Amino acid sequence: MKINQIEHFNPASFLSETAKSIKPSGIRRFFDLATQMENVISLGVGEPDFVTPWNFREASILSLEEGYTAYSPNAGLLELRKEISNYVQKQFHIHYSPENEIIVTVGASEALDIALRAVINPGDEIIVVEPCFVSYVPIVELAGGKAVTVQALPEHDFKIQAEQIESLITDKTKGIIICSPNNPTGTVLNKKELEDIANVVIQHNLLVFSDEIYAQLSYDEPYTSFAAIPGMRERTILMNGFSKAFAMTGWRLGFVCGPVEILQAMLKIHQYAIMCAPTMSQFAAIEALKHGNDEVKKMVRSYHSRRNYIVEELNEMGLPCHIPGGAFYVFPNITSTGLTSNDFAEKLLFEEQVAVVPGSVFGESGEGHVRCSYATSIDLLQEALTRIKRFVEKYQK
Repeated sequence: MKINQIEHFNPASFLSETAKSIKPSGIRRFFDLATQMENVISLGVGEPDFVTPWNFREASILSLEEGYTAYSPNAGLLELRKEISNYVQKQFHIHYSPENEIIVTVGASEALDIALRAVINPGDEIIVVEPCFVSYVPIVELAGGKAVTVQALPEHDFKIQAEQIESLITDKTKGIIICSPNNPTGTVLNKKELEDIANVVIQHNLLVFSDEIYAQLSYDEPYTSFAAIPGMRERTILMNGFSKAFAMTGWRLGFVCGPVEILQAMLKIHQYAIMCAPTMSQFAAIEALKHGNDEVKKMVRSYHSRRNYIVEELNEMGLPCHIPGGAFYVFPNITSTGLTSNDFAEKLLFEEQVAVVPGSVFGESGEGHVRCSYATSIDLLQEALTRIKRFVEKYQK
């Protein structure tokens, strides 16, 4: 029997409208360009320049040598969940039960993904504070929701105002995504600012998806978790992980804490989509939480010093830059060059071999800025700033 072939088969015709509408990551575009060029200094991708500390790696190697290569429980190794519970209690003064209020995930990104899928019904609205990490809006849309963006403004040092959030709330609003310390701006919301937002959350019966992956990278004042604000523990899905503070990006390990009812729904999605986080990564994370504090402090001190240096240099060359309270990013204003953020990033890459990320990829309020990561060695940072200064002098009006 001869099978008739469709004359003009088009695989693209099978794609969903949602998949077709999602744009590729603007961060990855510049990173991919940079990897194809020589002598490039990358201030683009948000990744620590530190190698994962040896004792973390050794714990993972030992687990492999001892044969721990099977699946872990879906929620993660109980020993790790207990250590996460202790860590959150110590760092943020919040208690979560390791038995049913913590899930170990494949990075904080998976935590947000399964949290949104667990609570969104088609058409539900999620308010997204921008500038923000590039995945937030697409993940909301992939979960069947509508992302409603609100712009944190430069005149407020990119700190969102509670009244801005309240102005966008409708009867379809289900929650808010907040990231503090923020990627890309480095802005940290203090306790009073979080309390103002919490009042709106309570008044309108909302959930908060709090991305706190940079929590330990806070420099100027004690960090306050959104879940630690009175009345917010039961309304907050707290996401964190090991990538940034522990220099474990490639290990792909995060965790999420929250109310039992929501966590159990998330666990079902996690079971079917992922099964469990990598077992060998979990053993490294146990060691990180037990004996990694000194290494983390050492890295934080280095980032703090670099932050002060890069902010001073950017301001001196005429690229106004607020002092970020956390993370490892600065977000200078580049409008004095007369270039759009995308043109600035492209020209800087091709003319001076320095990779930064245009602010526009993080939302409309990011236009006129670029994101520079200072998670690179001080020698490379100095050379990159020399090149940026030369570039700015060429274009500045």
